[in-house]
Amino acid sequence: MKKSIASKQCVEQILETTGFAVLATESGGTPHTSLIAFTVIGGWRQLIFATYRDTRKYSNLMQNDRVSILVDGRHICTADDQQGFVVTAIGKAQDIVATELTAAHQAHLTRHPDLAAFMQSPDCVLLGVVVEAYQVVRGIDDVVWWSANDLASAR
Repeated sequence: MKKSIASKQCVEQILETTGFAVLATESGGTPHTSLIAFTVIGGWRQLIFATYRDTRKYSNLMQNDRVSILVDGRHICTADDQQGFVVTAIGKAQDIVATELTAAHQAHLTRHPDLAAFMQSPDCVLLGVVVEAYQVVRGIDDVVWWSANDLASAR
């Protein structure tokens, strides 16, 4: 697939309209996947999600911050000339900077109001994934990589 404004707009639409994704973590050679509710902040550069500290996902992230997040957008951007995309974000999980935590928390609650009680738990933590690249897949032989910088500058 040629990198195009249309595919960039489709990726934007997928990230803005799809609230759930699969997070892949790893620890000690053992992979683990989790369904997460995510929110995009900082444009293309960061995806945030909440989790409890006593989960395998959080434990894995404390040992290995490298992650991938798969967002299924096959139901989006299905015009005659476009199939839906599956987008995978590759990056590093980290704590959200204290000065941005309130805004990130509010953005996540605005997108996922049903998580209010969960996010008020003292054991819940909000994490960010700093995205380095996105893999965009539209078919077996139709794969494109976008760096976060490419997406930010593509107009």
